[in-house]
Amino acid sequence: METNLLVAGFGGQGIMMLGKLLSDAACDSAQRNVTFFPSYGAEQRGGTANCYVVISDDPIGVPVGDVMDDLIVMNAPSLNRFIGILKRGGTLFINSSIVREEISRDDVRIVKAPVTDLALELGNPRALNIIMLGVYVGCTGILGEDIVEDALVRELGKKESLIQLNREAFRRGLEIGKKQQPKG
Repeated sequence: METNLLVAGFGGQGIMMLGKLLSDAACDSAQRNVTFFPSYGAEQRGGTANCYVVISDDPIGVPVGDVMDDLIVMNAPSLNRFIGILKRGGTLFINSSIVREEISRDDVRIVKAPVTDLALELGNPRALNIIMLGVYVGCTGILGEDIVEDALVRELGKKESLIQLNREAFRRGLEIGKKQQPKG
């Protein structure tokens, strides 16, 4: 099985961290083949940022696909720019705290999560990416929760205060994602 994912938003929303954590977890602990391809806009904070992640049980022939199975958008410009490359039947994950536009496609599954609002509730607006990571993992089941949480702890090293915050953020996202798993 192969999954092509694009994560997109503003610089400063942790787009690359989300993609890198997912990639590291898949590669290091789940023994899957992975590509991670970051793309930055000319600006830094506040500019555009996106990354492509391919996770596969088999060798990966093309590191960046033309059509995505899943799309995570953290802002409206990213939705408008990338909605066209989401395949029919794919899943669109939306930061519903910021993205309020109506989705013009009726051939994709939509998972909404108010990750910015939840991050603010946790007391750290920078945790929105980890909440969305939890939503994605909880909804898709692409990797085991414990595998991703272990990658998160490895990435944060010995920063105990960040570890606790991000574990809570990840678990909140998992709850939302599990509630939106496909039925059947």
